Amino acid sequence: MAGQIKNMLDQIIETRSQGDPFLALTTKTKLALKGVNPEKYDYDSQDNPWVINQVRRIAQELGVPLLNIAEDMAIKPVYSMESSPAKNAADLAAQLSGLSPKFILFFASSNFDPAALAAAMQKQFPTAKIMGCTTAGELVNDKVLRNSVVAMAFSAEALEDVAIGVVHNLKTENQVPQVFAAFEEHTGQKMIDLDVKQYVGLILIDGLSGGEEKVMDKIGDLTNILFVGGSAADDMKLQTTYVFANGKAYTNAAVLALLKPKTGFEVVKTQSFCATKKLLKATRVNEAERIVYEFDGKPAREAYASAVELPVEQASSKFMDQPFGLMVEEEPYVRGLREFQDDALVFFCNIKEGMELSLLQPTNIVEDTRAVIQAKKEKLGRISGLIHFNCCFRALQLEQWGQWEEYGKIFADIPTVGFSTYGEQYLGHINQTSTMLLFT
Repeated sequence: MAGQIKNMLDQIIETRSQGDPFLALTTKTKLALKGVNPEKYDYDSQDNPWVINQVRRIAQELGVPLLNIAEDMAIKPVYSMESSPAKNAADLAAQLSGLSPKFILFFASSNFDPAALAAAMQKQFPTAKIMGCTTAGELVNDKVLRNSVVAMAFSAEALEDVAIGVVHNLKTENQVPQVFAAFEEHTGQKMIDLDVKQYVGLILIDGLSGGEEKVMDKIGDLTNILFVGGSAADDMKLQTTYVFANGKAYTNAAVLALLKPKTGFEVVKTQSFCATKKLLKATRVNEAERIVYEFDGKPAREAYASAVELPVEQASSKFMDQPFGLMVEEEPYVRGLREFQDDALVFFCNIKEGMELSLLQPTNIVEDTRAVIQAKKEKLGRISGLIHFNCCFRALQLEQWGQWEEYGKIFADIPTVGFSTYGEQYLGHINQTSTMLLFT
């Protein structure tokens, strides 16, 4: 096993510091002076029995009671770089041999056979509820991976309950009510009556289906429970994306999970844009195809070029840096730009006729994300697990700017799993955003 030393050290630091940054630093220094430097251990560090005994002795000296191993490892991220679905699943199972997973969330490169991977995961974890999807890159702790499978396992110490449902036939139907009916039978309560402080939802959806808005809109109609997640990807091939549930792979589908954690939790949305003073109103649209033909009565291509102050033939160069935002109390819900189609502008999420959009300008992804996570650490005192849905455009920008390593360090001391998405879900469908689910 790996990661136990890191977990034990985190317990000592969190217990002694109670969320105070200065006390956290002094506790880390005390640990180092006693012979175990916390900076030298992460969640991939092997569980050296001698070091474990040293940490237990130090915890006793500092008056910190350590949770038992089962409780300590209630949420555990792992990853595998093996060459086949069967080998990846077996590798993950070996790393989780000390845990009895109740729920497993996994994200995998699209270069693995999806049906074989889904079946292999269920075979290795026959008693667990399992969901996942394909990606445009995988995230685990402070690492950014390709051609891997990353997973987060939740034991019964972390989750009181979990239910999973599949929304089929996204392009022609809306089966959210059927899935919610099954959830209601499972919980014995109406979805609208569930306590938002006790339940939270996850959603993974075929990222090429174009069905995100329809699903999220219906979820919002039927419940106040927050569903957070991402659109499955396929390593930027734009061919086929898959979602996984309980041993099977699906396209044209979404997987929903209703979780009842035993820990506290929070949902986070962060993006690195701020609004300019330029406001455009969509006056002629094709909502189903995510196309805007006119802004303020002018051809969309001409209107966007004027807003970014470039000739029309150069305006697409600003798509990644200057998308639009639907502003809600000064908070942007980013609407990503895909391409010009003659004089029209095609988006990565739908735009309704009459919608007013602010032109956005970029800020610093690393600084913005670090500030959000640091604020949550200070508020919560402890983050025992984090699920990270990070837009592939953010990933491309971090890669272009050489900032992946710096970005990864933000999550170095948090058990994290995630992936680069084709869109993010938070109340609705958004782009160029990170949505996260944090457990305390």
